[in-house]
Amino acid sequence: MTERGIALWQLGFRPFYLLAAIFAVLSVGTWAAQFAGHLPYAGHAGPYWHAHETIFGYTFAVIAGFLFTIVHSWTNRPTPTGALLAMIVGLWLLARVLVFTPWSGALAAANLAFALAATAGIGIPLWQARNRRNYVFIGLMLLISAALALFHLSELDVIALPSWAGVQLGMDVVLLMIAAVAGRVVPIYTNKAVPGAHARRSQNIERLAMGGLAVLLAADLLQASGPVLAVLLIALALVHGWRLFLWDIRSALRVPLLWVLYIAYAWIPAHLVLRAMAEPGWVAQALAIHAFTIGAIGGLTMAMMIRTARAHTGRALTADRYDVASCALLAAAAALRVFWPLVQPQHHVQAMLGSAVLWSAAFVLFIARHGPALVRPRLDGRPT
Repeated sequence: MTERGIALWQLGFRPFYLLAAIFAVLSVGTWAAQFAGHLPYAGHAGPYWHAHETIFGYTFAVIAGFLFTIVHSWTNRPTPTGALLAMIVGLWLLARVLVFTPWSGALAAANLAFALAATAGIGIPLWQARNRRNYVFIGLMLLISAALALFHLSELDVIALPSWAGVQLGMDVVLLMIAAVAGRVVPIYTNKAVPGAHARRSQNIERLAMGGLAVLLAADLLQASGPVLAVLLIALALVHGWRLFLWDIRSALRVPLLWVLYIAYAWIPAHLVLRAMAEPGWVAQALAIHAFTIGAIGGLTMAMMIRTARAHTGRALTADRYDVASCALLAAAAALRVFWPLVQPQHHVQAMLGSAVLWSAAFVLFIARHGPALVRPRLDGRPT
């Protein structure tokens, strides 16, 4: 095996970040071309499957890569590497290919096998190290797996629930996970990077922010709707907006690797407000969904991929112009997809196509800038 091949399988972030970025370009590009009528639909297609691949394809891959890497740091115990990591990545790739076939049962099996393997990949070292503080991530991975199972069981007509229920549960779990991670790391990053910064956490706000998202997940499981759900969403938007304010936004503006995190997190309260406005039909539900998937998920995963890729390949922990451009393109993609149709609904197709181009360009830049480092050994010679 070549040195390059060995490096790729040294730690989970390497293959998952690279393949997730490539998939982000291909998946969204294909969907945009299909939606605009330039490509025929093939295999499992349509809006629900586009949402499925965004949450359980792209996002789950980034989460797996991030957690395999951070759990190794938390526990000082091995997470999947080498042949085992390659096998788990292979399951994810198999599921992405099977989406373009009519083999629904095989697709469900590959998807769920990947989800459970990824959960075991972090669960075993956390359990061995008795790292109780982070057991929550085992639970969240199991919840994502349950959401994925719910989607497939619905698609296979095994249960009488709409397929969207699985996607919505998946989005709620991802929202919980990224809010939990951001709440831990963003104030620390800010205070370390900016002299005199005062990013802080309020325990009361933290309880309201995370507890409220858990209540939202339960409400979505029960398929709640109407004024009560709208009030919950507005209250959560206010809490998460205040949480962001406590992180000392002005200090973050001095450091590109910080302000991209803040901009991305700001899409969470925006998503919650738009979801509340969609309840009485004031705005389209799709605007709320894309505020979250492009703005929050896209922005936060891109920022964390850049940071992790730099830190764990021995490079400087500072954003260059390519990194800034990648994050700026994603923020522009979210703004275009959400605000243009909000003002001019008749242009939603053009907004979607323009947003897809910006999204794809962001990930092409990431691949060009960080792809070579992901397949090479660390610059400083350290193993991971």
